Amino acid sequence: MSRAKWTVVLLTVAGLLLAYAGLQLWFGPRIKLLDVSVGDMVQTIVASGHVQNPNRIEITAQITSTVESVAVSEGQQVNKGQLLLTLDSQEARAGLQLAMASVEEARSHLRQLKEVSEPVAALSQLQAEANLKINERNLARSKELYDKAFVGEAAMEESQRQVILARSQALINKKQWLSMQDGGSDMLIAQSALKQALANVETAKARLTYTRILAPRSGVLISRNVEAGDGVQAGKQLLVLSPVGQSELVVQLDEKNMKWVHTGQAAVASADAFPDQLFPCSVSFINPGIDALRGSVEVKLKVLEVPGFLTQDMTVTVDIEVNKKSKTMQVPWAAVHDADKVQPWVLTLQNGKAVKTPVTPGMRGSVSVEIVSGLNATDLLVPVSETRIREGSHLRVLVP
Repeated sequence: MSRAKWTVVLLTVAGLLLAYAGLQLWFGPRIKLLDVSVGDMVQTIVASGHVQNPNRIEITAQITSTVESVAVSEGQQVNKGQLLLTLDSQEARAGLQLAMASVEEARSHLRQLKEVSEPVAALSQLQAEANLKINERNLARSKELYDKAFVGEAAMEESQRQVILARSQALINKKQWLSMQDGGSDMLIAQSALKQALANVETAKARLTYTRILAPRSGVLISRNVEAGDGVQAGKQLLVLSPVGQSELVVQLDEKNMKWVHTGQAAVASADAFPDQLFPCSVSFINPGIDALRGSVEVKLKVLEVPGFLTQDMTVTVDIEVNKKSKTMQVPWAAVHDADKVQPWVLTLQNGKAVKTPVTPGMRGSVSVEIVSGLNATDLLVPVSETRIREGSHLRVLVP
């Protein structure tokens, strides 16, 4: 082919390319537009948090002692009543032996009171009463002799004094005897001493049981802060147990979403470690206070069906259903410009051109947003990602 013919061909191709480019510029690029849809819509709020057992138990020592052995480890499943750890029990055992010896001493004293002291007091009373009768008879004879002038006034007074002494001694002996009867003061003191000794035994037994720390409930041991040989004080936290039972989720919710959330709302949660395994829950508590530093509010959710993998402090994501509508006009978020500003807008296709159209959003979902006004159900929308398309740009629909 001659040089002249090549020139003609090149010029023809260049002309065609320029014509094509001109047509593209005039009619606009072909792009895939988004549809306005009508259907049911669910508005959710997403929040993250962690798993928490509402009955989380901190296990502490009740006495000051030294740890003898630890029978469990973190993450272990334990049953109610299972031995967790033991403390040195020498002092507690010695205290129990001393208390039991005090009981024997109190019982011996009570037995001595009944078997020895009370009979002796009874005999002393009888003896005093007999002595009183003898002195009363002597006084009667002395008075008779005194009246006949056989004895003097001194003998009469001595007989009277002996009667007074005998009567006093009889009264004292009677009081002593009565104090040893049931309800008497000596008997009550002895019985009280025995009761106190028995109570000390129970206290010593309880103190001894404190050296064996058992699981108060079945659950998972999530923390262990003690080793054999450690010295512990009363009230010191040794272990943390997460009991088997109801679990709850604790999440931090942006305070601007408070108006949408109330107790009883349904939600769906997933653990970050198992994102594909969803489980149902419901809002059970909304903290009335606001965290000023984070601008958030604490919300707790009850897990309705606890999955087997859910453990204490596991990180979770929660979708709380706050609103639901049917037959709503909605568009994808991917079509909305300035969605978080005062006046959102979209680009619609009208007569082959992109036209900026203000819209009024309503309910907001995770994928789409309700459009209250500004659009028709037949409108086609330019995706926000199509940055080359501006207001007034020509465009054509790309048919898939």
